[in-house]
Amino acid sequence: MSDFKVDFPTLGDVVDAWIAQHCKVPNGFDRGASFVESDWQFWCTANHYRVKDTAVWDPVKPLRAQAFHYRRSQIVAPQKTGKGPWSASIVAAEAVGPTFFGGWAEKGDVYRCEDFGCPCGWYWEYEPGEPMGIRQPSPLIQMLATSEDQVDNVYGPLKAMILLGPLGSLMKVREGFIRILGGDGGEDFDKIEAVSSSAASRLGNPISFALQDETGTYTKTNKLIRVAQTQRRGLAGMGGRSIETTNAWDPAEASLAQQTFESQAPDIFKFYRQPPADLSYRNKRERKRIHAHVYDGSPWVNLDDIEAEAVELLETDPAQAERFFGNRLVSGSGAWLKDGLWDAAYAGNLVAESA
Repeated sequence: MSDFKVDFPTLGDVVDAWIAQHCKVPNGFDRGASFVESDWQFWCTANHYRVKDTAVWDPVKPLRAQAFHYRRSQIVAPQKTGKGPWSASIVAAEAVGPTFFGGWAEKGDVYRCEDFGCPCGWYWEYEPGEPMGIRQPSPLIQMLATSEDQVDNVYGPLKAMILLGPLGSLMKVREGFIRILGGDGGEDFDKIEAVSSSAASRLGNPISFALQDETGTYTKTNKLIRVAQTQRRGLAGMGGRSIETTNAWDPAEASLAQQTFESQAPDIFKFYRQPPADLSYRNKRERKRIHAHVYDGSPWVNLDDIEAEAVELLETDPAQAERFFGNRLVSGSGAWLKDGLWDAAYAGNLVAESA
């Protein structure tokens, strides 16, 4: 993934360094080690926090979403690539990190944690002309999924990150939510909520950031498309932004993920690393090449384990196996899209792997 080239102004550099300082690997043998973004994760961070060249800092009426090139982002990746922990680190940064545009750096400008209530002593020296980040005022963050169990894909790693490192001095895990300390928004703000469609009373609130997990399962039938749209209206009222994460979706279900990917709106960043179209998922040798392609940049994944799960699932549900592990859009009926159909219809939407 070394061909990713960040040649645009972004808060991604300071956010990436802040994450490495404050967020910890939530589980496994590396539990408690610094969470360091892989190349593809940093590429998504850099683009989500890409700042417009025309952004102007006004301390009286600062820009919110309009400071950034993208209003929202979509990340499509197969199972176990690290979407959940990465999402948790972004939620943590949105809560207490430098994700709010704070102007353009001059020589000697520095981001200091102590200026924003963090006692860890970390600081970041900006390059002249680099966009600067400050802490979000009065953050209200929601993590949305189909169910409480699904929300835990992000909420669980986030809680672990808080308990394992310096985030514990900035946030506290409470019953049903996470309290953000040192804010000035009162009880109705300064918190992170995990919500599902059952929490209708909290949806539509004026929120600062939303993480919408597994949007490939949001459909009209389960009413989650409407829920997600309601949530985005709440973001619009606060100048907030959002990120979608998902596995490859079933094209027969007309999901929110599909709607987002097919949207022509220029202010949506889309990351979807599709495998070469000429490789067959049913062929073992070619399937190995597919897995190597879509799991590139996720060194914690053992491809032999992925192969074993894929082979077993191919016996009963080949379409699901190809979506979950091959990162391809395959109909749940088992009828694969005709060769070249997707590329021909949506060639303009395919996501390049480099700038």
